Amino acid sequence: MKLLITPDDREISSNKLKISLFLSLLFMGLGQLYNRQFAKGILLFLLEVYVLIFWSKPIGKGIWGLITLGDQLQVRQRGRVLEQGDHSIFLMVEGIIYLLAILLLICFYIFNIGDAYKVRRGILSGIPVHDIRHSLKNAWERGYVYFLLAPAIIFTMFLTILPLLFGILIAFTNYSGPNHLPPKHLVDWIGLKTFSNLFNLRNWSHTFLGVVKWTLLWALLATITTYFTGLFYALIINVKAVKFKRMWRTVYILPWAIPAFVSILIFRNFFNAEFGPLNEYLGMLGIEKIPWLSNPHWAKVSLVFVNTWLGFPFWLALMSGVLTNIDKDMYEAAEIDGASPWQRFSTITFPLVLFATAPLLIMSFANNLNNFNIIYLFTEGGPVNMDYSFAGSTDILISWIFKLTLQQNQFNTASAISILIFIIIAVFSIWNFRQTRAFKEEDMIQ
Repeated sequence: MKLLITPDDREISSNKLKISLFLSLLFMGLGQLYNRQFAKGILLFLLEVYVLIFWSKPIGKGIWGLITLGDQLQVRQRGRVLEQGDHSIFLMVEGIIYLLAILLLICFYIFNIGDAYKVRRGILSGIPVHDIRHSLKNAWERGYVYFLLAPAIIFTMFLTILPLLFGILIAFTNYSGPNHLPPKHLVDWIGLKTFSNLFNLRNWSHTFLGVVKWTLLWALLATITTYFTGLFYALIINVKAVKFKRMWRTVYILPWAIPAFVSILIFRNFFNAEFGPLNEYLGMLGIEKIPWLSNPHWAKVSLVFVNTWLGFPFWLALMSGVLTNIDKDMYEAAEIDGASPWQRFSTITFPLVLFATAPLLIMSFANNLNNFNIIYLFTEGGPVNMDYSFAGSTDILISWIFKLTLQQNQFNTASAISILIFIIIAVFSIWNFRQTRAFKEEDMIQ
């Protein structure tokens, strides 16, 4: 027997669906109560009541603090009028926490609406409403994975997203010393003024552009020198005539095995202009002492050299594995065709090595953009550059940020530079990874 659905039945079903949605939008749990899911509806209803009674005022105060960053109050003490302000930074952090909590509540609210809609659709389709026990069992079976992921999501929100949001928002304030450090002084929102100062005020723009140029040049030189030095030694060790290959690989990997900060401090003494062994040896040869760390150009040369020493063993180990996996028949065929050693390298070895290492090469460049350790431990950003604001001749962006925050209290400027660093690295990495993927696909097709 075939059931006939009349237009009136469709209209009634549509109205019931709309009522369920409206009630769940009006207040959490009402839609479930309308669908005769009393236990679930009461729990959701009590959750919203609890939030409105006990958390509405703290949340409102937190959002107020995030928007205003506090007020300056006048307190009378022993006949004197003292100004005492709110701690703007604490208010900002609390505001971000409450903002994230609101996002979690919105997720619950969306779940409440979707659940009411889904249950009502099931009722209209003839599916009976489940009791609380069956609902809990169904939620456990289908949502087990989400229960496991929930703690990680919450920790990620408050241990990763919270600091990121705080660091970004600082760039849009005047949080800097000595006139805008709480609690003595309030912090105010200033919009894009900090970014504008970086490009328009000469003392900031000259420093920023100079540090950016050296940062990009440093990252390029540090990546290229370590990459091709590692490739050179991997090729030499891979030659058939070379004996004791394992011994040579072990010897050259030792610089990588020793903690980097130890090697950097040793090199710092080695390059000391007055008492360093290198200048002592040069003096024995009749060569004048070279100001390795006090001259900007020599300091940069020294940095690249030390970084090459520390970084090439990684590429040596990686490329040794790549070279051993290249089919020897390809070299034999090329040799039969009359290809020279350079032609075999440029058409077989290097393309295959680059194919295997290109993603790591891109990551190495991004890492060198933020290579704080070698800059700080070896030169501390020096020598001093009188034309720069709070930066030395060898400072890169990350070491400049370190000085701006811990030494100069220029937190807003440091935050703005951090955002720009993220944009530079993200754009470069995304573009290069896209190019690398296209390059791989072309090789696969061929």
